[in-house]
Amino acid sequence: MVVKRLLAFLLLMISCNLYFSQEVTIKDNKVLLDGKQILKAEKISLAQYSFFSMKDDDEILLYKYMDNETPSNVRDDFFILNFLTAKVKVESTDLGKVSNFMNSRKGMEKIVKWLLQERVLNEKGEINPERVAVFKEKYDENITQRTLR
Repeated sequence: MVVKRLLAFLLLMISCNLYFSQEVTIKDNKVLLDGKQILKAEKISLAQYSFFSMKDDDEILLYKYMDNETPSNVRDDFFILNFLTAKVKVESTDLGKVSNFMNSRKGMEKIVKWLLQERVLNEKGEINPERVAVFKEKYDENITQRTLR
């Protein structure tokens, strides 16, 4: 009985690992998942990226990096993921989720992979509003509301 449970657990772990081992690349303003285009991407600046739906070319996600008006102090930096079609904004200081040593394209690939893992984004490049709500609950730190300006 214990062996069966252990075997089932190992199979589950392997299948999850294979599911999350999808290759995400951004090339020529195209977001590719295992070589198939799922989104369009536009680099606005080093600190801003937009992602567009393949179906109707609507902007579905806007990424912004905020230095909190203190460029010399990186401890208060954060990023914003604005899910435009779901009307949800997530602000987080967990820069390890998105940073990749000043290579913004690699950082954006990391974000798309993260959103796929959290099932906010599916393999067709569509946003799941229910998973966006869960994502917001898990990662939103509501930085601008609690920061004095």
